[in-house]
Amino acid sequence: MERPDAAAGALILGIETSCDETAAAVVSESGEVLSSVVSSQADLHARYGGVVPEVASRRHLELVTPVIGGALERAGVGLAAIDRIAVTRGPGLVGALLVGISAAKAIAWARRLPLVPVDHLLGHVASLFLRPAAIEPPFVCLLASGGHTMLLDVRAPEAFTILGSTLDDAAGEAFDKGARLLGLGYPGGAAIDRLAKEGDPTAYRFPVARVPGLDFSFSGLKTALLYTVRDLGPDELERRRADLAASYQRAIVRALVERLEAASRGAGEAPVAVVGGVAANSELRGSLPDAALAPLAYCTDNAAMIASAARFLTALPCPSYLDLDAYASAA
Repeated sequence: MERPDAAAGALILGIETSCDETAAAVVSESGEVLSSVVSSQADLHARYGGVVPEVASRRHLELVTPVIGGALERAGVGLAAIDRIAVTRGPGLVGALLVGISAAKAIAWARRLPLVPVDHLLGHVASLFLRPAAIEPPFVCLLASGGHTMLLDVRAPEAFTILGSTLDDAAGEAFDKGARLLGLGYPGGAAIDRLAKEGDPTAYRFPVARVPGLDFSFSGLKTALLYTVRDLGPDELERRRADLAASYQRAIVRALVERLEAASRGAGEAPVAVVGGVAANSELRGSLPDAALAPLAYCTDNAAMIASAARFLTALPCPSYLDLDAYASAA
């Protein structure tokens, strides 16, 4: 199969396996998403209350080939139409990342294609550069996910400067831990968001940490929820669970919005954007009506954002990428 539209320009096959989603996508040089396939392991890890790295890696091994095949099929192209490969190099679970990197190397080597290693965080930012709702830098970006919460000064598509980050838990991690305390399912962010719609967000006044600069802290909030839950009997907890979820969510959203607005003011009222899994939260999206928000389909981990970032990065020629390795955390 050949490319469906030669006018779309070069085609990039993106691969993402940094945590518990196995994803592949075909994106054009102009930022058009021809296909995006994501196979989530959420149900697999739900029994453990969180992602088990070894289980995630083994599942990626099973899924990576069919997911890549599915992305090519949905795009209506074969490997002959692909011009370069993009893959997440880190940060993430090293075992999981290596599955994607190995697949990307094999495909690129077999076709003698260039390969673009992509930082996962830059990939989230690049979700904002996909058509049809692409935006242009500069802007201040809140990146909030299960593993990261930070404010970024984005001056160009290929780079950013960190203005602030979390001192302890990420926002997504705070959602997951709060959901466990409330006896809800995994992933916690989605479970709290659903239940919060039935509750009163003013029922409990949970604290929003005031830390220096533009950093975040959610450990005190989590502790406040823990003590509140402990003080309620089982029957009262059942009656107040929705109120607790709504109030806890409100506190997290307040912390994110207040810091984002402060960063915007510090940058001369710069435009703001939100990316990452927490960007799918309905209250956060409703609290920022003027912000550029990552499309819901590209908030959680996906390969379209990885391919999008690769449009602005330098590709490694064949065979120089064969010794490419993963990294677990940002430098």
